[in-house]
Amino acid sequence: MTRIAIFQATTGIDPAANATDLVEAVKQAAEGGAAMLFTPEMSGLLDQNRKRAAQHIVREGDNPVLAAVREAAATHGLWVALGSLAVAGEGDRSANRSFIIDGSGNIAARYDKMHMFDVELSDGESWHESNAYAPGDAVVTADTPVGRLGLAICYDVRFPALFDALGRAHCDVIAIPAAFTRPTGRDHWHVLQRARAIEASAYVVAAAQVGEHEDGRKTYGHSLVVDPWGKVLLDMGDGARGIGFAEIDPARIAEVRSQVPSLANRRAMPN
Repeated sequence: MTRIAIFQATTGIDPAANATDLVEAVKQAAEGGAAMLFTPEMSGLLDQNRKRAAQHIVREGDNPVLAAVREAAATHGLWVALGSLAVAGEGDRSANRSFIIDGSGNIAARYDKMHMFDVELSDGESWHESNAYAPGDAVVTADTPVGRLGLAICYDVRFPALFDALGRAHCDVIAIPAAFTRPTGRDHWHVLQRARAIEASAYVVAAAQVGEHEDGRKTYGHSLVVDPWGKVLLDMGDGARGIGFAEIDPARIAEVRSQVPSLANRRAMPN
């Protein structure tokens, strides 16, 4: 069994304050006996005012939040799945990028969110992520203390092809950090996370943003850990930010894959 920690955050518009919260989360996760910490999408900055946010979106090597989390990981010897940060790209659009940081503070893997959330919701909310962020184009996995970890971010959860690829890579765990809206969260969050776990016969760890944020948005929360059978092991609800813990059991992965060998039985679809 491997113990993991999940940080459910209410990220704001000040990267320095967010970095302080993340460093404290690393400390609490280590003190709680976790081998790895998972944080939400946009852990370093959550600001829908793009003009105000632009001053904080810098290249990866200059990002103070990333530097702070790397230092904390090294201090505590803890692996961190840093859900995502906004980092400056080559052109006029940024990247929504996940980082896997090892217990020495090194970056073990990076993943840029593939699918952009461009939508007009029935409650009047409007999001056009592709105006500010360029999509990634690579499926990413990394060997970690929880086994082979596959990476996705938020809206990616709606696109089965990515999870088919992660299933073919025989991931033991898939991280799906998120900042899910409340309208979509109420109806879709749990069923999508459980479906992805079942399809890949893998654990899903979905660290989420929660509550009312400084920029005015409201996020759904309910950070989840789902086992390969689709059973919810941890649901942190929609009340408050904080740290939760769960156990990853490699034997459970093998058990489910022997009972329902969908990965072994999978066939390529005809064109």
